[in-house]
Amino acid sequence: MSALAIGLNVSQAQHLLHKTNPVAPTLAVDGLGKGTAALDGVWQFHLGDDMAWASPGYNDGEWDQIMSAKPWGLQGHDSYTGYAWYRRHITISPAPGASQDVALLIPEINDVYEIYWNGQLVGRSGHMPPHWVAYIRVPPQTYGLGPVRSGVLAVRVWKLPLVSTDDGTAGGFNGSPLIGSPEAIAAVKGDLDFKWLRSRQFHFALTSLYGLVALLGFFAWYRDRRQWLLFWTAMFSSSFVAELFLTGLRLQASYGPLTFWTQTEISLREMSQWFLLLWLLKLQDNRQLVVLTRKVALISVFASVLDGVTILLYPSLLSASGLQVADAVLTAVMIFFEIFPVMLVAYAFLHRKSLESSRWVVAAVAFLNGMVYFAENISVQGVRYTHWNLSDDLTKPLFTFAGSAINTPLLLRTLLFFSILYAVVRVYLDGRRRTSSLEQELQNARELQRVLVPSSLPVVPGFTITSAYRPAAEVGGDFFQVMPLESGSTLVLLGDVSGKGLRAAMAVSLIIGAVRALAEDHPSPARLLTQLNRRLCGHLQGGFATCVVLRLDPNGDCALSSAGHPAPFLNERELELPGALPLGISREVDYEESAFTLKIGDHFSLYTDGLLEARSPSGELYSFARLQRLFASHPSAAQATQAAINFGQDDDITVLTLTRMAVNEAMLELTPA
Repeated sequence: MSALAIGLNVSQAQHLLHKTNPVAPTLAVDGLGKGTAALDGVWQFHLGDDMAWASPGYNDGEWDQIMSAKPWGLQGHDSYTGYAWYRRHITISPAPGASQDVALLIPEINDVYEIYWNGQLVGRSGHMPPHWVAYIRVPPQTYGLGPVRSGVLAVRVWKLPLVSTDDGTAGGFNGSPLIGSPEAIAAVKGDLDFKWLRSRQFHFALTSLYGLVALLGFFAWYRDRRQWLLFWTAMFSSSFVAELFLTGLRLQASYGPLTFWTQTEISLREMSQWFLLLWLLKLQDNRQLVVLTRKVALISVFASVLDGVTILLYPSLLSASGLQVADAVLTAVMIFFEIFPVMLVAYAFLHRKSLESSRWVVAAVAFLNGMVYFAENISVQGVRYTHWNLSDDLTKPLFTFAGSAINTPLLLRTLLFFSILYAVVRVYLDGRRRTSSLEQELQNARELQRVLVPSSLPVVPGFTITSAYRPAAEVGGDFFQVMPLESGSTLVLLGDVSGKGLRAAMAVSLIIGAVRALAEDHPSPARLLTQLNRRLCGHLQGGFATCVVLRLDPNGDCALSSAGHPAPFLNERELELPGALPLGISREVDYEESAFTLKIGDHFSLYTDGLLEARSPSGELYSFARLQRLFASHPSAAQATQAAINFGQDDDITVLTLTRMAVNEAMLELTPA
């Protein structure tokens, strides 16, 4: 690097700050070679706006003088917003053999700026009002000046109105510009960009993990839409990815739209965290708490989005003061609800929810994270009036890891990620184990039911008998049996056990086993049901069973008894039976018996309520009227079942039909082909 001779030293600069000098000082940069020189020291400074101030011939000797190393808010112009100008008189002497071209590196300037060299516009960041565009969190920018030797560097700046989190110290330069050869400026910029990337690598790594969890969570939820814990985990994790793209990559995005989308992202992240905590803390069954969470989420998201919209309305529909008032009111609403996750954790703790240790770890970290986030945000509101430094204390680095500064919020965010990930994986694996166990139980129930439902029917002399059994999605409790008796009669049993799955299948096996043990000793249907009921009471685990028993004699005489089951149909007419309690409710019940005779050609139908309760896509029930018309047509069991399925099956359907035949037909039926 060539030696640099700076025309003004620091002591001279400090002296000039307190002295009115009608002649602006000139910065001499001598021997500028492959290195760079800082345009530090004092700059001429003036509030307001006049394009004549870009001219090199303008006399700025009576302007104020401030340093370029720090913003104007720290140099006697706190809370100032609007236009201001910087000017610096410079002479440059290149070193022998050095590049003749000169370039500038401009650090962050709040918020919009234009750069003029000898009255000519050489660069800008954003656009000035009325159609303003401001870029924030952008890296240092470089601009070429060409083969310059002496002149005036003028910088026109416009500062946005202050919002609730501004401390009033910002405005204009945040560091001194650099001047040097294009190669030297490019090298400095590359070094600054590398240092920034290195300082953010931990943040990038953590966000990448959040993104991976979000991707896997959405994929798993899409495969099973009932897993809302996975959905809210994915939503919460994806918000950090969105935050990185919005504010963490220093993209050139306008402050107005960027604020809108950032506010929206923050509100969705907080909402996702609330619902995630509801599921992790097993509070989702509390209807009132869920409704409250939805209302709070709706208000918070609306306030956040509206707060983001206000900046888009400036200055066309909102003045600076109107913007500040709207921002203060909406921010107060948002901050009020930021304490909500802490309330959810406290509610779960006070109600002594029985949770696994992994869930309580999430609750503890979420509680700390919520408290720190709330304290940080509340302390920074109106800081230019309160001068609180709590937010600075919370966000200052605790330690450095691989070049990245780790502060309290980032540390808690990391702990929250790993605690949520651990808890969700535990919950998901436990759920899979329960699902696998349930599927195995259902499979066992199907196997048991397959054994209990007859695959073929015995020959009933003098009758044609058909049966059909169509289970719904779950294993239900329908059952039927056709049992020949030693007396020559046939016992027909059909019923429905309350409940689903293996429990219902076990109840069916108990009923069928008891009927087979009782049938020969109690051929009377009423007596059989009475004895069956006494055996079942106290053994159905709080459930019950409806049942109808028919004893059928070869001459067509029938005896029928019902325990709360839908009455059978004789041709198109429903039999009138006395009311009775289902089995398993009371031991004191004595069931009644009805007698009738089936004539040649009569069609007798027994069915479970799944036939009657078939439901169309519009929600209409199959109804007794349709049932009457169906059985009047003397359908087989398969035809009756298919009619209900076509209408819309909603439960297990079992149908059994008997048709009395003439003697010749019965003999033909019994004669082998």
